[in-house]
Amino acid sequence: MENMRDLNEEEDNSSVSSCLSLKSDRSKEHPPVFSNDPRPSDTKLVGCSLAEISCAALASALKSNPSHLRDLDLGLNDLQDSAVKLLSDLLESPDCRLETLRLRDCSLSEISCAALASALKSNPSHLRVLDLRENDMKDSGVKLLSDFLESPDCRLETLRLSGCSLSEIRCAALASALKSNPSHLRDLDLSENDLKDSAVKLLSDFLESPDCRLETLRLSECRLSEISCDSLISALKSNPSHLRDLDLGLNDLQDSGVKLLSDLLESPDCRLETLRLWSCRFSEISWAALISALKSNPSHLRHLDLSGNNLKDSGVKLLSDLLESPDCRLEKFTLMGCRLSDISCAALISALKSNPSHLRKLNLSHNDLQDSGVKLLRDLLESPDCRLETLKLRFCSLSEISCAALTSALKSNPSHLRDLDLSNNKLKDSGVKLLRDLLESPDCRLETLGINDETITAKMQKKCP
Repeated sequence: MENMRDLNEEEDNSSVSSCLSLKSDRSKEHPPVFSNDPRPSDTKLVGCSLAEISCAALASALKSNPSHLRDLDLGLNDLQDSAVKLLSDLLESPDCRLETLRLRDCSLSEISCAALASALKSNPSHLRVLDLRENDMKDSGVKLLSDFLESPDCRLETLRLSGCSLSEIRCAALASALKSNPSHLRDLDLSENDLKDSAVKLLSDFLESPDCRLETLRLSECRLSEISCDSLISALKSNPSHLRDLDLGLNDLQDSGVKLLSDLLESPDCRLETLRLWSCRFSEISWAALISALKSNPSHLRHLDLSGNNLKDSGVKLLSDLLESPDCRLEKFTLMGCRLSDISCAALISALKSNPSHLRKLNLSHNDLQDSGVKLLRDLLESPDCRLETLKLRFCSLSEISCAALTSALKSNPSHLRDLDLSNNKLKDSGVKLLRDLLESPDCRLETLGINDETITAKMQKKCP
């Protein structure tokens, strides 16, 4: 099954004036020459297998002219200590104005972590985004990073430490640092760490601070215990007005945790726009409490992800009541792998059809919808009020009959849908031909079509003889 976590957050590069970007580095013996003209403000060298000599050349070039660089991404490279030392020299330069540093899965050693954190601490005021995901930073590295976060000159807004093997000691140091200087941080990702009760308690103290302005909190796959859930959600409830995006996916929240979460969602001060609760193994009691809470305060929520949960017909019925509410403004709805029955499909699509004008993205992949489910979807797509732009139906047991239904619907209401993904379905040649012909239609606004593990763009199709 596809990973249900949003693997890549959208990056806004609209303000980037120039960019140096490499996808691979095949030369291990001869380092590439990095030119200073034009001056790159955004440098991406993700997964380039950078050799030590290449890292040295890059760091030296950046150090010689550091003042324009704003965004540096060296993720998925096995950086050696010598390369990180050179990078640290760049970061320590008083002329360095770097705002975003991404070093995801760079196999940083204890020595590298220490050098990097020390450099950041010596020149903290410009950095806004720090991504160290999937690095085992060790206790000493997290301690130095915490010293950086505690600095009164630190203006960090986004910190990503998912999959960093955060121990109890590391979590304590980190949470204490965040609590001492909470007002700038807006986005915190601690997913895929086995957080203990004591660490969550310290994190909760940070969240309860009246100076905390956190807008995004990601704690998916953190093995939160019942005690941790209680302290975390109680903290969020005490200071709810800033939080916009909450990810608690792949945590067994238990009925007590969901009850507290429901209280948070019902609060008139709650402004949550994105809620991710994928693979949380909710009981029927939890479903009822959660949906009731969402229904009582639906106007702010824009993105709801309930993937990987067995909703059952009763759960979908409650969810349908939420979707039918005239106050519901949901724009993105994700229900991957929810074992939707025929009854559930009918109730869900009927609800979406009764209030279709806000929804922009719908993902029902990995559900056994079959052709009967797509026929119901056709009615939604044909509605003149439907504004759906993205529809994902991967692994849904669809045949060429579904292709005919979708093609008919899109011909009757062609103007909004941009992205249709029907990958990993048995569509047969006749079904694929219908969809390709649709892409060639001058009235069709479809931009990308996913079929048979292939993504076809409208421009590609219209160029074909």
